[in-house]
Amino acid sequence: LDFCYHGGMYRDVWLIGKSPIAITDANEQNSVAGGGAFLHFDNISEKKADVFVNVEVGNKSTATASPTVIVRIKDKGGKVVATMKQKISVAPKSATTATPHTTLRTPHLWSPESPYLYDVEISVVNGGKTVDGGILHMGIRNAEFCGKDGFWLNGKPYHQLIGGNRHQDFAYVGNAVPNSQQWRDAKRLKDAGMTIIRAAHYPQDPAFMDACDELGLFIIVPTPGWQYWNKDPKFGELVHENTRQIIRRDRNHTSVLMWEPILNETRYPEDFALKALDITHEEFPYPGRPVAAADMNSAGVKDNYDVLYGWTDDIGKEGTPENKCIFTREFGEMVDDWYAHNCLNRAARSWGEKPMLTAALSLSDTYGEMFHGQRQFIGGCQWHPFDHQRGYHPDPYYGGIYDAFRQKKYAFEMFRSQDRTQEPMVFVANEMTQFSDEDVVVFSNCDSVRLTQFEGDKVLTLPVVHDAGDKPCAPVVFKGFWNFWKAREYSYKQRNWQRVSLLAEGIKDGKVVCSEKKMPSRRSTKIRLYADEMGRKLTADGSDFIVVVAEITDDNGNVKRLAKDNIMFSIEGEGRIIGDETIFANPRAVEWGSAPILVQATDKPGSITIHARSAFSGVYAPAEATLTIESVAAEMPKCFTDEPSAKTVRTASASATASQQMTDEERQRTLEEVNRQQMDFGIQ
Repeated sequence: LDFCYHGGMYRDVWLIGKSPIAITDANEQNSVAGGGAFLHFDNISEKKADVFVNVEVGNKSTATASPTVIVRIKDKGGKVVATMKQKISVAPKSATTATPHTTLRTPHLWSPESPYLYDVEISVVNGGKTVDGGILHMGIRNAEFCGKDGFWLNGKPYHQLIGGNRHQDFAYVGNAVPNSQQWRDAKRLKDAGMTIIRAAHYPQDPAFMDACDELGLFIIVPTPGWQYWNKDPKFGELVHENTRQIIRRDRNHTSVLMWEPILNETRYPEDFALKALDITHEEFPYPGRPVAAADMNSAGVKDNYDVLYGWTDDIGKEGTPENKCIFTREFGEMVDDWYAHNCLNRAARSWGEKPMLTAALSLSDTYGEMFHGQRQFIGGCQWHPFDHQRGYHPDPYYGGIYDAFRQKKYAFEMFRSQDRTQEPMVFVANEMTQFSDEDVVVFSNCDSVRLTQFEGDKVLTLPVVHDAGDKPCAPVVFKGFWNFWKAREYSYKQRNWQRVSLLAEGIKDGKVVCSEKKMPSRRSTKIRLYADEMGRKLTADGSDFIVVVAEITDDNGNVKRLAKDNIMFSIEGEGRIIGDETIFANPRAVEWGSAPILVQATDKPGSITIHARSAFSGVYAPAEATLTIESVAAEMPKCFTDEPSAKTVRTASASATASQQMTDEERQRTLEEVNRQQMDFGIQ
């Protein structure tokens, strides 16, 4: 598989005490479109929206109960905008569904640009006492897939849906990603200008789903599975059961735009695909439901599914239905073959400037393909925004616009530059090293870019090409704008190194609206520390962590991208460093100017001081650095007593290792099957 199943319990686990009269759990009840609470809507417009709140109440007692279900809808300011009450009768050892509903006037409609969420407070009152309840976040929006007329949101044509697939894997910890980092991942994707995420290929952490609701990211929810089919009928039944459970779990998330109820890149029979489609309708039988999407050329899909996975060149092809929208589930991959996996868009951050720029430009070209079709083509998702570990190849996946620590690569700036509605930006993709290319590439979402070489030696303004049939903002290439020998002339002979710089200015409507100045780094003299908090403080719950980065800089703060130091970290206060020398986490080698670590909080809020020094100290080593951060108290009290265990290094025995090896014939058969599946499903 292209993702690893890291073992263990790695998400929140709750022990919930309930009254005999209580709201049921949708998956535990196992009833079609039932159980728990279910939000759905009808007649959505800017003038009004009909809101329905189905609440199933169970009775585990031996007597009939007559509880009242009370629903209050609150706006962002906490004001109650609607109250609904319904009394129901629940027989012993059974459940009854209350169906309160209301009409909201002039509702705030949810969109990626304005992700407005109401709070829906549900209470179950029995015998004058509140015996159960909870809060759901509710977004109101109307999504329509109109074939040749494209995708419409809230009654208006919507621009291309451009986003990425998402694996949860994080450096060092695998899948054990705390809720704060789930939120930060959603924020990172949003910051890159994405509007849709394909949750490949398993149920994402509820915290990530919540973050997408809050931040304004659509989600495609796939059923787990990839390139495997078992002819035993039980296998298909289990896949369908997964689909039902996922829909029941995620049906109240405003962000869910599509269900993908089939197996990724897999040959399956037609009856399986049709049953999967039926399940999406059965489990969400109301207007405005998320649609079903699958590969266009899979059995049973083209003539029946709502959204077809394909490419821009499928538009107008014989056999492509005009009444179906087309979406690319994975774009950007340019592998040589599925054995070697050498790829233009895959560049480890540590490989430096040329590989990262090549990757960014490659992704820029395939990004542009998302805009070549007519409105029938509604967008696509990049594979894949975060570097991660894989199970079927020895190398990590390096095609992310962030690395596994969520450090940005050049491709992030390319993605960010494509959104003209966001804050003006300009980024110089050239570090002015002795090995940097003479041509300077600039990413910007402005009208034009003015580049000034060496404080006036050369000034040139070039347009940012905006092509309706291609990428929104083409990279701007300034030919011959970096010259090491000219820089050396100023630095070495004239002793005027301060003049060696590149100044990029973004121009919009005739005015300079943003700028970036780049200078080549001189000798390494300092370590600079920063915490990648992204507006979310570290929570003292014993689990939460943040990334702390040590950068090597010169006297003026310019990052020494080619530095090869090793950084030794130490920590004091209410925190600990995840990993040690056994996994090369501490000391940590500097790569492309930085060395990241993961700092985890204890269960006590307070100060955490991180100290960083060169592992090989001396007069000419970069000066040490210290950073103090504060963790904040957890919202809920501690309910565990375990503490981190002492480090243990386990080495696999020779026999155990040998037992996991494939024969050459087995490996070849597997690779041939992977290659066949990739070709069959249109991976370009």
